[in-house]
Amino acid sequence: MSEGSHPSTHPPLPPTTEDDRVLWLRLLRSRRVGISTFYRLIGEHGSIAAALDALPRVAREAGLNDYTPCPETVAVAEMRAARKARAQMICIGEAAYPTQLLDLSDPPPILWAQGDSSLLTRPMIALVGARNASSLGGRMARALAADLGNKGHVVVSGLARGIDTAAHKASLATGTIAVMAGGVDVVYPSENTALAAEIEKSGLRLSEMPIGTIPQARHFPRRNRLISGLAGAVVLVEAAAKSGSLITAKCALDQGREVLAVPGHPFDARAAGCNMLIRDGARLVRDAADVIEALAPLAPAAPEQRQAEMPLVADIPPPPPEKRSLRDTAKLHRMILDRLGPSPLAEDQLIRDLGAPANTVAPVLVDLELDGRINRQSGGLLSLAETGPTLPARTPDRTAR
Repeated sequence: MSEGSHPSTHPPLPPTTEDDRVLWLRLLRSRRVGISTFYRLIGEHGSIAAALDALPRVAREAGLNDYTPCPETVAVAEMRAARKARAQMICIGEAAYPTQLLDLSDPPPILWAQGDSSLLTRPMIALVGARNASSLGGRMARALAADLGNKGHVVVSGLARGIDTAAHKASLATGTIAVMAGGVDVVYPSENTALAAEIEKSGLRLSEMPIGTIPQARHFPRRNRLISGLAGAVVLVEAAAKSGSLITAKCALDQGREVLAVPGHPFDARAAGCNMLIRDGARLVRDAADVIEALAPLAPAAPEQRQAEMPLVADIPPPPPEKRSLRDTAKLHRMILDRLGPSPLAEDQLIRDLGAPANTVAPVLVDLELDGRINRQSGGLLSLAETGPTLPARTPDRTAR
């Protein structure tokens, strides 16, 4: 596509060769290119290759004169590491890509999968809860997971200790998916190494993170949106009032998923989050039958229909606006930065506040993101960068759960 022509109005075509897959990795792994920017660049330039070629120019226009995209050697090394880990690369648009994730505002362009990827085509239910689960909570999680599995559902969880571990173990025979916060080949916590190996043999391990990534605290909320996104419903067993499980529940509500909770004793802090959700309207769960009943009214589109619809048309922006003067651009930069702070703000709300056309604001947001002055978060949220440009860290974070 020649420069200045309109961007494609279709989602990116899935890769067909090894070279194509390297290009996908290079664009997504380039500095300051998040998921939204990945899709926006393709929308503006028409293809992965064209977007990658244009990236240095886009960065220069954002004030980064020394910007270089992710080198080919880095992408090739990740592909080599994936083969060594027996991980399959699943790109959006491919038949193996889980259609449930197309409901997300930021579906991952690339997933790494270890194990039986056919599980992604079956109905899924997420089961999550406390890491410091009680004996009763563990029994409840095992009973729910086993019963739901016997009724044909794949159990999705996050491989954390406690409720997640109980759910995975009870559903190994019927199908379980562990969504990883780090690389699909990096098991956390290490005490679940044997369980992770069993899941790879009979279930599926899944991650959007680069191969070899050690999980950090900031990775877990992003992981949680995939747990809820894959599932038709999210069931919580023993979730504290402030916990990662409640983040998963919030993601589920934002995604239009059913949220269910197992009640607990009012004096048990591990049940405070579940009791709060039930108070606020979540469905109470006593057994697997309650979960199945909650899913009955839901009528998801057939996989073939969802695949045909395919995603991202809404994520790809309209044609770029007319060229603005440097003064107008600087003014818009300042207006955006003045309205953002450390607390996330929805992009559509920012555009309404600015009173400017979306196709005028969108390219400027890309500039500011590439310049490291704003951060994008899942769900279309924006915030000011805390300390300026940073590179993705690949070292352990002792606060990760």
